Amino acid sequence: MRTAAQLVVVMAITAIAMFGADSEIGTWKLNVAKSKSISMNPLKSRTDVYEATPDGGVKLTRTDERADGASVTYSYSFKYDGREYPVTGATYDTISAKRVDENTIVTIVKKTGTAHTETSQTIYSTNGKTRAQTVKGISSTGKPVDAYYVYDKQ
Repeated sequence: MRTAAQLVVVMAITAIAMFGADSEIGTWKLNVAKSKSISMNPLKSRTDVYEATPDGGVKLTRTDERADGASVTYSYSFKYDGREYPVTGATYDTISAKRVDENTIVTIVKKTGTAHTETSQTIYSTNGKTRAQTVKGISSTGKPVDAYYVYDKQ
């Protein structure tokens, strides 16, 4: 009986450590003052909510407000395995993500049938309170995408 109880405790600690190690999980708000973009309709605000999924992946719910007042909310799930996952409601329709190391994630988003491809590198601070994301690519209209976003964990 004692061995079974010890096993349960070890499994619980392992699960907590696995989810705790994911620097992305939580709510992140865009720090507009520290961010830069060449977009014709820049972000006025953005909130990202990352949740762990039971299958070991991540669910992102994103709410954007653009300078022109347009607002959009969408969500999708993915894993850090480099495979493409479907996205609906965004300007892209697939995402692939790969964890480079404990604090770095590289993602690629694409819009099928267009030139739209963006590659981003996201680096999380060692204290887990800030993330910086560099985005480069081509929009669906063929224009360059070049942005640097800074987010603060809430």
